[in-house]
Amino acid sequence: MQAIFDRAVRHSPFLSMIINREPDFVLDIEAALNDPIARSWVDDPEMPPARRLRISRRRLALVTAIGDLSARYSLERVTGLLTGFADRALDVAIRTAIAERVPDAEPRGFVAIALGKQGSRELNYSSDIDPIFLYDPATLPHRSNESVEDGAARIARRVVELLQARDGDGYVLRVDLRLRPSPEATPPALPVGAAISYYESQALPWERAAFIRARATAGDIALGEHFIDAIQPFVWRRSLDFGTIGEIRSISSRIRDHYDDVQQFGPGFDLKRGRGGIREVEFFAQVHQLIHGGRDVALRAPATMDALAALAEAGWIGQEDASMLSDAYRLLRTIEHRVQMIDDRQTHLLPEKPEALANVAALHGLESGEALLDLLRPHVAMVSKRYDALEGEGDNALPADPERLRERLEAAGFADGEGAVRLIDKWRGNSYRALRTAAAKEAMEAALPGLVDALAASADPHAALLRLDKLLTGLPSAINFFRLLEAQPSLAALLSAILSHAPTLADALGLRVSLLDGLIDASALDPVGEVPALITDMTPRDRSGDYEALLDHVRRVVGEKRFALGAQIIAGASDPLAVSAGYARVAEAAIEVIARATIAQFAQVHGTVPGSELVILALGRLGGGALTHASDLDLIFLFTGEHSAESGGAKPLGAVMYYNRLAQRIIGALSVATAAGPLYEVDTRLRPSGAQGPISVSLAGFARYQREDAWTWEHMALTRARPVFGSDAARGAVTQAIDAVLQGARPERPIAAEAARMREEMAAHKPPLGPLDAKLLPGGLVDLEFAVHVQQLCHRSGFSTDLGRAIAGLIEAGLLPPALASAHDFLTRLLVTLRLVAPDGQPPAEASRALVARAVRAESWNAMLASFDTTRQEVRDCWEGLIRPTKGE
Repeated sequence: MQAIFDRAVRHSPFLSMIINREPDFVLDIEAALNDPIARSWVDDPEMPPARRLRISRRRLALVTAIGDLSARYSLERVTGLLTGFADRALDVAIRTAIAERVPDAEPRGFVAIALGKQGSRELNYSSDIDPIFLYDPATLPHRSNESVEDGAARIARRVVELLQARDGDGYVLRVDLRLRPSPEATPPALPVGAAISYYESQALPWERAAFIRARATAGDIALGEHFIDAIQPFVWRRSLDFGTIGEIRSISSRIRDHYDDVQQFGPGFDLKRGRGGIREVEFFAQVHQLIHGGRDVALRAPATMDALAALAEAGWIGQEDASMLSDAYRLLRTIEHRVQMIDDRQTHLLPEKPEALANVAALHGLESGEALLDLLRPHVAMVSKRYDALEGEGDNALPADPERLRERLEAAGFADGEGAVRLIDKWRGNSYRALRTAAAKEAMEAALPGLVDALAASADPHAALLRLDKLLTGLPSAINFFRLLEAQPSLAALLSAILSHAPTLADALGLRVSLLDGLIDASALDPVGEVPALITDMTPRDRSGDYEALLDHVRRVVGEKRFALGAQIIAGASDPLAVSAGYARVAEAAIEVIARATIAQFAQVHGTVPGSELVILALGRLGGGALTHASDLDLIFLFTGEHSAESGGAKPLGAVMYYNRLAQRIIGALSVATAAGPLYEVDTRLRPSGAQGPISVSLAGFARYQREDAWTWEHMALTRARPVFGSDAARGAVTQAIDAVLQGARPERPIAAEAARMREEMAAHKPPLGPLDAKLLPGGLVDLEFAVHVQQLCHRSGFSTDLGRAIAGLIEAGLLPPALASAHDFLTRLLVTLRLVAPDGQPPAEASRALVARAVRAESWNAMLASFDTTRQEVRDCWEGLIRPTKGE
């Protein structure tokens, strides 16, 4: 330890001064190293607060330096100690300032929000602190002869004076209040309500980055946390304004330009602002956090090295990049501390003079200034290279001259260069509402080169360009749309594929362009999660929001999930069978979240029905867990308990009325469109007594109806009935009642004959949409489903709500031909794909046919058509073979 003290005395006048002034503290340095804050803190009530803070700071500066120089303390420990002291000193200053003005008052209603390195607990050795002072006019103590605004301003000025005034004992902290809103025009302390309004409506993009590291640090912490919570939507946006990213990058560029003389590495290099320095590591992390942190809470780590680790863990940056940047950051910050330890100056510059540079090196334990530069050089070069890659390439704007633009477009791959020029010229004019502002035009020009190349590489560039034009026609603003494409070039290729092949998705994008945001996540093209995980996604983190806000949140999430699932098919990333199951899981999760919230809201007025609960039964494709993008939801609403019961609450209702009104509320919540978009069409015609019966019936009434009065087609529907909402006990009771009916507790009927008549009526009233209607054409999925359900009911075998499993069971029992398993898979893949590519059942455009063939696992379009004909013939033969004996009846 003596060698460390010798090095400190020899190379740091500041540390030497403290050692001379604190001999008793130095003698007990081992104890101080083990408990630095407590041992450094002066707690003499007879001493003025400002002097206590100055001496405490001086002692902590010494013990932190010794711990650092001796390698007893890591960088995180050093910065944590410095930040912990700053937090405590700031709190003491606030309490002192309030007590001086209003003795014996509770120190509440005034808070310091730490930004920058104090906010992330990363203060450097001689750092400024950058707080924002906020107050609550309703609770801040103030003198009777002054306004609360004046009192708050005086408290703020006194806090600054206590911390940064100097005397023979030094100072406590330098305080910079310039990060508050409009510092040139606002008082030093702001009302918390006004601050929230500012950040919600007027704040500049760079302020978002600043608030990544915001923390309520001193004073009325509860008030500060209220403020932080209120502005989270400003900081972390799901639909990101990519202009913010450009703004953060431009800050770095302006710093490079302004400090050009200290950018190049060598003597005089700025460790903080220099090219490849500390700030570029911080900005590298923050840019990625701003892009992805709105959707992933785990990325919102304030500290730089924590953020890099989180980004690597989530796969947004490479593990090697995170490790190398963290190592560089640790070294740069450590040498920054050495520079500041020498004279306790807030500097970040390596000395220019050789002897001064050698002194910094010696303080760090190196032999020479050259050795220090050699240590830093590879890290600085690596950071600069990583950050330059983040900055992007140089200008690649499309030509303004029509002839040069046509040549550029034709060279890219547009066959009709003239037509493409005409469209782009229209976008550059003022005829589109979304593109009238200078900011929108700037964003478009920045994104166009990459977008044009992606469109040109798509299967049908002209069709994609026309759909993009239609999309732009309907947008209120195109700024975010183009900035997103500029910031995420890989999205342009996927967007081009969607515009080329999927009118269903293109139309959805035209109604809600923010759907594209959902594709920036690395997992967007992975299968969607299981129902519990989807329920978590659809449940707002802020549970205090109102019912309508929850519905909008669910609609947004469902829209994003469905759009991403469709994009998986277009991108060839997922089997349409898996996508179909994903659609169903999304719908089931939405039903759970919306039903739960609707029930809670309904109970506030009407209470609950004792011994009773709602059960929602899914039938059709949802019951079978296999939806398409366009599927509606076939639902039956049941309730357990006695139908004669009555609810409690301020406005009690009988059970039948209660559950019918509740069911109507849930149906409305699922189907009524709002600004966030629609969810699903809900079909309840499969309920007992059809459209003429009550929407919700008791479980006992439902079971009795199915046993005694239901028609064959209703029993066929029951084979895919599955509870999707209700307690485990209630779901079990419903499943038990259904199983009893399917296993024979029902009237004897000529099942095949009645099914045949029903299929004929369906064919007459609902003909196929076109020559590729995989559902309604003879030998399509409806015929296949009828064949399955007839065999299930006739033989009481092969029951499973999953049609594929039911077919497998019937094949194993010898009740269906083996070819029907592959027929089911082929027809389902085709149906799910064509709902996106050719929803009218007509053959898609030539460019999209290879995509359809790929989706159904055919070698070519012609091979797909041949398989379609063969498959339909196999299904038709099976179906007609089942109903042929009934023709004479």
